[in-house]
Amino acid sequence: MRYIIIGAGAIGATIGGRLAESGREVVLVARGAHAEALRTDGLRLTTADGPRVHRLPVVAAPAELGELRPDDVLLLTVKTQDAIAALDTWGDAEVAGGGTAAQRLPLLCAQNGVESERLALRRFACVYGVCVWLPATFLEPGVVSALCTPLTGILHLGKAAGGTDRRIASVAADLEKAGFEAPVVEDVMRWKYAKLLGNLGNAIQATTGPEPDPAKAALLLRAQREGRAVLEAAGIGHVTDEEQATARDGKVDQPPGVRGGSSWQSLARGTGSVEADYLNGEIVLLGRLHGVATPVNDVLRHAANIFAREGLPPGAMSIADLTALADEAAARA
Repeated sequence: MRYIIIGAGAIGATIGGRLAESGREVVLVARGAHAEALRTDGLRLTTADGPRVHRLPVVAAPAELGELRPDDVLLLTVKTQDAIAALDTWGDAEVAGGGTAAQRLPLLCAQNGVESERLALRRFACVYGVCVWLPATFLEPGVVSALCTPLTGILHLGKAAGGTDRRIASVAADLEKAGFEAPVVEDVMRWKYAKLLGNLGNAIQATTGPEPDPAKAALLLRAQREGRAVLEAAGIGHVTDEEQATARDGKVDQPPGVRGGSSWQSLARGTGSVEADYLNGEIVLLGRLHGVATPVNDVLRHAANIFAREGLPPGAMSIADLTALADEAAARA
């Protein structure tokens, strides 16, 4: 199998680099300064094993590869706000022997949130979910670090619509050889909804900084309470905190001093967008559909988006000010 990593950022570059180290064929998809750095200097990936440079094929679009191969696996790792453009571009790509990628090739959604699987299933016949536990940092073009040990990360895999098959088992075997734990599960979306609850704090970290603070933990707890209430009202199951802790225990330990998470990094790179609409915004959407008030998550979604649109530096807001906005919204709800 050849792995085409659509969005070679923190997650995509780490998975792609580790797969390449283990002998798998990998193509990175990137644009702009990042693509230029990857082509010129290679992917400079640092893991717990140390720094390495991977010189891999880099493309911006399917046309640069010609016809795709029947053994290609598409790994979607762009942020969800960029997913539709990527899905349409790669879904229409022709595959040798006839048909398009959307008709013939497997697509793995290795992203935060739960919306990309739904977007993909509208276009692709064979869609898998990937619940990603892979702390990684991408702040400079061509440079990525993922320092967890003893494993680089944990990637739960399964069919987006539920169940498993031999193809995803083969992908999991490749990932296991590449330094990941890759459990194949019947209910991957239960894992992704649980991860969504954890990701509700991304907006807090992006706007007020990654440093731990009791007030930040308290605001996150309020957002998660709304999230759990919404999922219960919607009848959506998720794995428990205890299940997640057991799955990760002693397998993906982070060294001290690791920088902020994905939304904080997006602001630090000045990308102009964050995932908040598909993290906190997912909870807001479900709350409105099922009659559950979600004022905290709506404030977090709005604040993170303002930071992205206006190019504000990550961490420029005080947790006191953010909490006050959440209190005001809750009083109106």
